[in-house]
Amino acid sequence: MALRNAVMAALLEGEASGYDLAKAFDASVANFWMSTPQQLYRELERMEAEGLVAARVIEQERRPNKRLFSLTPAGREAVRAYTAEPLGKPSVIRDELMVKVQCLDAGDVDAVRTAVSERMEWAGAKLARYERLRQRLLDGRSEEAYFAEAERIGPYLTLLRGMSFERENIQWGDMALRRLDQRSAALQADG
Repeated sequence: MALRNAVMAALLEGEASGYDLAKAFDASVANFWMSTPQQLYRELERMEAEGLVAARVIEQERRPNKRLFSLTPAGREAVRAYTAEPLGKPSVIRDELMVKVQCLDAGDVDAVRTAVSERMEWAGAKLARYERLRQRLLDGRSEEAYFAEAERIGPYLTLLRGMSFERENIQWGDMALRRLDQRSAALQADG
């Protein structure tokens, strides 16, 4: 998947500056797509050159002018074409923590334990941010009411997937730490 598809998905929410898109990526799209602000700005420039987005300039006092981007009709057509394409191969996990865990028996167990704990903390923080976003999206409604009334449900569905992913990271980390403790206790009892 190209970054442009994730940018177009974010712009379905409406007009946004590059800065707004970077914040949106961090708050919502980050649960399935990562990008740096520099990558976003470069992609917006390419998309503008290709006619997929249009930019308008907002003049500001005491600040640089701001460019707001929106999807053009060609951009909306590109979204439709993209969603109609067959999926490629499922994504694979490429996670340095998993490599460290794989090396655990020959490595520094305490360092790996710390890394697992840190991952759990990060997942907990992301889960808390996602829950705040979920509450903003629901705006006091039940999920059933949201799905029945909301103009767009895709962002909520991807948010739920991101929340599930972070919960699973915490669950796995908890299990891994318990197993490390059990193994350590067993080795001490044998030693």
